[in-house]
Amino acid sequence: MACESALPAIMDEQALMGLNPNADACYRQRALAYFEQLKESLDGWEVCAEALAKGFYRHGSLTAAQQQLIRETLMKWLQAQLMNVHPEKPFIRNKAAQVLALTFVMEFLTLWPKFFFDILNLVGLNSNGVDIYLRTLMAIDAEVVDRDILHSPEETRRNILIKDTMREQCIPALVESWFQILQTYQHTHSELTCQCLEVVGAYVSWIDLNLIANDRFVNLLLSHMSIEELREEACDCLFEIVNKGMEPVDKTKLVETLCQVLQSAGFFNIEQEEDVDFLAKFSRLVNGMGQSLVLSWTKLSKMVDVKVSVETLRAVEGKVPLMLQLLIHEDDDISANIVGFCYDYLLVLKQLPALSEQQKTNVEAIMLAVMNKLKYDDEYNFENEGEDEAMFVEYRKQLKMLLDRLAQVSPELLLEAVHRVFNATMQNWQTVQFMEVEVAIRLLYMLGEALPASHGAHFSGDTTKTSTLQSMMRTLVSCGVSEYQHSSVTLEFFETVVRYDKFFLVEPQHIPSVLMAFLDHRGLRHSSPKVRSRVAYLFSRFIKTLHKHMNAFIEDILSRIQDLLELAPPENGFLALLSSDDQLFVFETAGVLIVNGESPAERKQALMRSLLTPLMEAFHMLLAKLPQEADEERQAVLADCLSHAVGFASRTSKAFSNKQTVKQCGCSEVYLDCLQTFLPALSCPVQRGPLRSAVRSFLHRMIICLEEEVLPFIPAASQHMLKDCEPRDLQEFIPLISQITAKFKNQVSPFLQEIFMPLVMAIFEVLSRPAEENDQTAALEKQMLRRSYFSFIQTIASSGMNEVMASQEAENIERVLFTIIQGAVDFPDPVAQKTCFIILSRLVELWGGKDGLVGFPDFIYKHIVPACFMAPLKPTFDLSDAQTVLTLSECTLTLHMIHLKRGLECIQFLQEYLPSLQVSPEITQELCQVLQQPDVKVLKNYMKVFFQQAKL
Repeated sequence: MACESALPAIMDEQALMGLNPNADACYRQRALAYFEQLKESLDGWEVCAEALAKGFYRHGSLTAAQQQLIRETLMKWLQAQLMNVHPEKPFIRNKAAQVLALTFVMEFLTLWPKFFFDILNLVGLNSNGVDIYLRTLMAIDAEVVDRDILHSPEETRRNILIKDTMREQCIPALVESWFQILQTYQHTHSELTCQCLEVVGAYVSWIDLNLIANDRFVNLLLSHMSIEELREEACDCLFEIVNKGMEPVDKTKLVETLCQVLQSAGFFNIEQEEDVDFLAKFSRLVNGMGQSLVLSWTKLSKMVDVKVSVETLRAVEGKVPLMLQLLIHEDDDISANIVGFCYDYLLVLKQLPALSEQQKTNVEAIMLAVMNKLKYDDEYNFENEGEDEAMFVEYRKQLKMLLDRLAQVSPELLLEAVHRVFNATMQNWQTVQFMEVEVAIRLLYMLGEALPASHGAHFSGDTTKTSTLQSMMRTLVSCGVSEYQHSSVTLEFFETVVRYDKFFLVEPQHIPSVLMAFLDHRGLRHSSPKVRSRVAYLFSRFIKTLHKHMNAFIEDILSRIQDLLELAPPENGFLALLSSDDQLFVFETAGVLIVNGESPAERKQALMRSLLTPLMEAFHMLLAKLPQEADEERQAVLADCLSHAVGFASRTSKAFSNKQTVKQCGCSEVYLDCLQTFLPALSCPVQRGPLRSAVRSFLHRMIICLEEEVLPFIPAASQHMLKDCEPRDLQEFIPLISQITAKFKNQVSPFLQEIFMPLVMAIFEVLSRPAEENDQTAALEKQMLRRSYFSFIQTIASSGMNEVMASQEAENIERVLFTIIQGAVDFPDPVAQKTCFIILSRLVELWGGKDGLVGFPDFIYKHIVPACFMAPLKPTFDLSDAQTVLTLSECTLTLHMIHLKRGLECIQFLQEYLPSLQVSPEITQELCQVLQQPDVKVLKNYMKVFFQQAKL
């Protein structure tokens, strides 16, 4: 009786060790027991097939007798299937097909050239056998033909040889078998027939098309187009035939013949067809035929034969009525499937010197179809968008591409059509459905990209376009459509207002009414969170563009948005109108209004203080609460709230510019107060990570805005940030120090001299912490920290502040120098290596001369010169990698700099050193000569070839 217990779905590798002739008795006994269990088990076959399919056995290592046994076993199993009343389960048949396919790939060219003939002779037209045969053909396609599967060069060569041999020896027999299967089972076994059609579609791309594209075969396929269960698969098969690469004249003939037959059979009568799934497939087929004709026309139009080119263009034009029917179809899948042909047809029209009346009519028809199909349907769920909604958004993107192409073919026609639709809709917006109103505004919005203008200057230049756009914008902001009670219309209104914000520079009288729309129930106080969120961002963009026209409204706007500028308390259940991310935009908007207003500095300072003081007060109060809070979740909520307060204050500073600095606006004192309020958070014993990150970001902004006024705060802040560091803390702290170094240079030299070694030691300490071998996150964190460290040293070296390093104790300097040598040679990270060689080159320039650092010339010869050779000679130094080539370039520049500074002494050293690397005297002499040439480019090219040859 069969054993019911399920076996693991993979083979027991330890049990298999017992098959080794040298295995001991214990292992042999275990293997025998395991295979007895396999034989008894119901799923033993599956396990064995899985093992075969996964390449568990290594075909090349089997004896000829074992390989013959596998062939015989497979054929016996296949023969057994012919007798089965009930076929095996599909997954077993798939696995068997996979095993047969793998065996075919291994043996067809050598041991089993009659593979297909053996199988065909065995299965005949037995339905069970035909099923396995077809599944095997699809598995062979996956192994040998499928371009989506990556193959090694050797496998690719083998696959080409397999296809060539199949074409010569067995493809005609396979095609004949397909015909017989299709003819035999078309009315009795739809599943087998569909499988066979799929096989034909898969193989047609690389076999002789005449075997398929003939009356006998095509008539059979067309008959399948009338059988409900087969028609979709038959459509796909015809699509693959049409898609096959061919000469343009032959392709045109094939497509035209197919079209005539399809048309006479009534398939072009779209309106009479109710099966949308079939129509989607048919639309794809028509799309393939249309695109094939366009491709043929493109090729032929480049040739001299004008007559054939004209005929092909006529063939393209002949498909346009059908294309339009499919494009305008109410089902979006059917419409989407024809967009490619439509797009290509418009490209053809764009290339013609002039359009005929019929072609202009076609363009208008496509335009109207696109405008119509852009509309949402009643079922679209705006508040909870799912998969269907996402598909419609993608479809809309395709339609937008068509609209852009229409604009290239006939911009005047598009502008006129949009103007007509827009005006008609806006005149009656109160009584029109939301999708009509939304699409009318959407079309106006889309014109912004379809009819491009430099820097959004849509309201200057071409008077026709300018006056039409201006007229539509005037209508949009004055007809009251912003009151429409649907979120999609509201959003489209604000999107369009902001896209054409330069309109308000031409007609500023409309600014007050649009500001009110932004500020009231239509915008920032809309009932939908989605609308409020988007409007917060759009409002900031609107204000940034038009800040010069806002002076009269500044204080009114600030008072209206005051409640939106409050820090949301961390109490549970409080529902703020805007999220903290949205509030960032509102704070930035407030900052822009204050900074760019025409008020005197004192007034600006007062307004900025009233904006930031509530944040400082809330921060002070919450920071006092945080250490007393025991619950970790509650701590995280408080820390989040504190981070938001810092972020909001930071965001207001983005309003300042070179023309309107913090000092000129009299706001320095306010931001210095913020700094004093926020810095104590650095010493908070809990939630260090988020608090440090927030304050660090604020410091970055203040270095830019307050300049040297921020310097007194830096030492204490740095001291706190270097305590109890994690790799990420240090990694984020180093850019801050680098920013200070690059900006203030000698002003901060004493501070840097003092902090240099504590910072370096903190980095060393973190890098030396043990981590688990497979901890990828820890390894990556260390790599990024190492890069940050080298970047910091580079900043110091390149800022002309060599005294920061030179003033350190000799043993500390040496320690730092060794880390740079180590970074250049030992770590296989080309980004860090490049930085290290830049540092070494700079240090040689600074200290490598006669008046340089004591003992440094010795270091050059003992460590830097060897590094320039040892690093590129490492196996991990991949010269085919672009980043590594840049590293080699910096390495070469380091050698060049050493020669510049040390002259003949350097050449003499190389003549002694290079032979120790087994470099021949001739090559040594050659390298030294190239090094002495003034052209660095020659040296770079030479060194690349030198190391390429050295690694052979």
